[in-house]
Amino acid sequence: MLVNTYSKKIFNISYQFTGSYEEAEDLTQDIFFKLYNSLQKYDFEKNFSAWLITIAKNYLIDRYRKTKWEKITRDDFDEYNLISEAFESPEQRVVKKESKKTIWEGLSSLSTEIRMVVILRDIQGEKYDEIAEIMNLPLGTVKSRVNRGRLQLAKILKEEREIKNEM
Repeated sequence: MLVNTYSKKIFNISYQFTGSYEEAEDLTQDIFFKLYNSLQKYDFEKNFSAWLITIAKNYLIDRYRKTKWEKITRDDFDEYNLISEAFESPEQRVVKKESKKTIWEGLSSLSTEIRMVVILRDIQGEKYDEIAEIMNLPLGTVKSRVNRGRLQLAKILKEEREIKNEM
């Protein structure tokens, strides 16, 4: 029941953190295995979803630190855009793919802590207070990191746009 309820959310977080469909599948399984082994530690007075995302976040960051992997290329998987791509011209698809690649490269250049709050807030749509609980941080720190991440990402995207315009 837990896997059916939360697997898509955990997969999406894993995918957005790693950028690889195959790695995200493996990590999702690993996270649910870790969840199974940690269920006896769960405090029933706390928000289960936030607790699970905290487990996922910690696992992803620990895994990242151990392997030091930074992926530049991303899978072409995007379930939400498969239908719309059928109506796009080849030129539109190339521009869209390049834009996504630039954004993902920008995200991967952020520190893991900032990347995680930006993913949780701007991609997953979590509320600031939920992110604070998940990340075990004060609300002000979360807001600051989201803002800092957005500014850093905007700077990276602006620099990329300027480089492309010079070509």
